[in-house]
Amino acid sequence: MGEPHLNGAYYGPSIPPPSKSSKKYYRPGRDGGGCCCNPFSCCCGCLMNCLCTCICQILFTILIVVGIVVLVFWLVFRPNTVKFHVNEASLTEFNIRNNSLYYNLALNLTIRNPNKRIGIYYDRIEARAFYQGHRFHSVDLQKFYQGKKNTSNVSAEFKGSRLVPLGANEMSKYNEDLSAGRYNIDIKLYLRIRLKFWFVKSTRVKPKIDCDLNIPLSNGTASGAYEPTRCDFDWR
Repeated sequence: MGEPHLNGAYYGPSIPPPSKSSKKYYRPGRDGGGCCCNPFSCCCGCLMNCLCTCICQILFTILIVVGIVVLVFWLVFRPNTVKFHVNEASLTEFNIRNNSLYYNLALNLTIRNPNKRIGIYYDRIEARAFYQGHRFHSVDLQKFYQGKKNTSNVSAEFKGSRLVPLGANEMSKYNEDLSAGRYNIDIKLYLRIRLKFWFVKSTRVKPKIDCDLNIPLSNGTASGAYEPTRCDFDWR
């Protein structure tokens, strides 16, 4: 039976109001949308991007400038390697007794600076003498300044005795040298130098000079005379 107050129309039961738990709350900046609701976070992000870009550009510019400066420096100065020679060597004693080496060696070296625009400060020159890999003497040479296109003379003297325990093969090689009257002695120079360009001085560099010498014993029994030897220059 229809009810008279509905005027013949029936709309069904009434819709209950939505519960509070079904409501969805949205917080700014938590959705995945492209809108930035927090102006401070947007500003910080843009600032960091700009800062990183500026730093990269500055570093790239510095690298280019340094490369250009190095190229110009090389074109202007064209640095050449310093040349070391052992022109004279006198060995008056070199014998082994009771595992001790007795020696008396004097050397005269020439150092040639071929550069037209570069002077060299020799702040330290340490000369070490080796026989079959065993060091038997070290001496510090006088420090000095060498001008452009200049040749300097340096002397070194090694005299004394040193315990040198040689093995069987090394003693066999020593006996061969003793019979021949000539000895293979290795002289190494350890340097600390600074380069001078006009009024600018570089930081210290530490090259190493290696002189492989074949020296006759100067007691009348040697065969032949000493021949001047060029040393090898090694930048470290």
